[in-house]
Amino acid sequence: MLLHEIADYTVGERSSSLGGEVVHHAKRAVLDWFAATIPGGLLAPAAMLRKALAADIGQGAARLYPSWERTTSRTAALINGTASHIIEFDDIFRDAIYHPGSPVVAAALAVAQERRATGDAFARAVIVGYEISTRIGAVVNPAHYEYWHTTGTVGSLGAAAAAATVLELDRDELAHALATAGTFAAGLQQAFRSDAMSKPLHAGRAAEAGVLAAMAAAEGVTGALDILDGARGFGNAMSERCEWAGAVEGLGKHYNITKLTVKNHACCGHTFPAIDGVLALRRDHQLTPESVKVIRVATYRTALDVTGSWTATTPFEAKFSLPYVVATALMYGSVRLDAFTETRLSDPTLKDLMGRIELEVDSEIDGQFPGRRAAHVTVATVDGEALTRHQSTSKGDPDDPLTDKELQDKYRELVEPVIGGEAAQALLEALWALDKLEVVDLPMGKVQTSPGGVIGQAR
Repeated sequence: MLLHEIADYTVGERSSSLGGEVVHHAKRAVLDWFAATIPGGLLAPAAMLRKALAADIGQGAARLYPSWERTTSRTAALINGTASHIIEFDDIFRDAIYHPGSPVVAAALAVAQERRATGDAFARAVIVGYEISTRIGAVVNPAHYEYWHTTGTVGSLGAAAAAATVLELDRDELAHALATAGTFAAGLQQAFRSDAMSKPLHAGRAAEAGVLAAMAAAEGVTGALDILDGARGFGNAMSERCEWAGAVEGLGKHYNITKLTVKNHACCGHTFPAIDGVLALRRDHQLTPESVKVIRVATYRTALDVTGSWTATTPFEAKFSLPYVVATALMYGSVRLDAFTETRLSDPTLKDLMGRIELEVDSEIDGQFPGRRAAHVTVATVDGEALTRHQSTSKGDPDDPLTDKELQDKYRELVEPVIGGEAAQALLEALWALDKLEVVDLPMGKVQTSPGGVIGQAR
């Protein structure tokens, strides 16, 4: 049975001999998660959840970030998982159209802190959660992504696997945890086709669902063990023609956690090839808004379905507007947190440049999705030149990864304004030594400032 095969891998990974590269990439994943979570924890809707669940604060051994307040594992998973997805800077597994870190790390960390687990146990839980959920996500996509948000759906299974690993569930208990998580899975695409707060809640709810499923299984709660591949199960209900052998292929041999996309822009990942293409043309030809007549972006259909909007009146809308982020890249040379301030959103020069952008689907590029995300960018200048760039990958993709230094620079950029340089450095050093920690109660400095003015609060 499929879930028992997955459970066998999960139990075995608790004591396997993991290679140094795999462990290193697990540390990178956790470091990147903190980079997104610490600033996100001060923003809506995470800050609102903190108030809504105030009765849980101080009741438990898990931590909230960046406040470092104690709470229960379920509440920590929910709020931290939500926080990690707010500023749109969390990791991606490209083939699954999925942000694994948000639900998996949030769930693993919450349970590890509640159980006072070692750093090694936590790291193994993260690895397990990534490996299982990325494979399931690749099996059900791209058809699943037509209506569902993979981070909210498949993320529940990754979170359950991670939490169950920390709890040291046996084979049968673990299978039932996954089965229960499978029926908890939810998250509709409509949630991020409008200016709403639901999208980051998908990640948090998936983390919480996974923790609950694992805790319930530990007490004997059973689930439908054919929840993925049954006639009325996840695959048939939420995808098409699933080849479930792919969900266990390479488990314990080839590690997807070593093939992540680490975001280099603070917006939807579907915009990245176009952004990088425009940045390359800007650099090579010293382009300015005044020198540009038209920018044509040809890319895959899903990118236009999700981000092909010219409406960019709020930070959320702007992060899902390919014209806005492409115009921003050409004007300012980057798309970081300051791209979504009120000043930028109301900039008339930027809005004028957006009006000179044209979008279209490229059938060849579309056929490569989701295994490859590409864009063909053409800039027609006012002098009559036609400058072209085929961007076959994005900076941060496994084909062109961020170095450890670049990842640390991203972390410092996002974390230091919130907790200060000294505390950020102490946490950074602890994260690089993650597998050696006796207890995963990671240090946290006092919150010094809110990033709200830079990132922009969700409405």
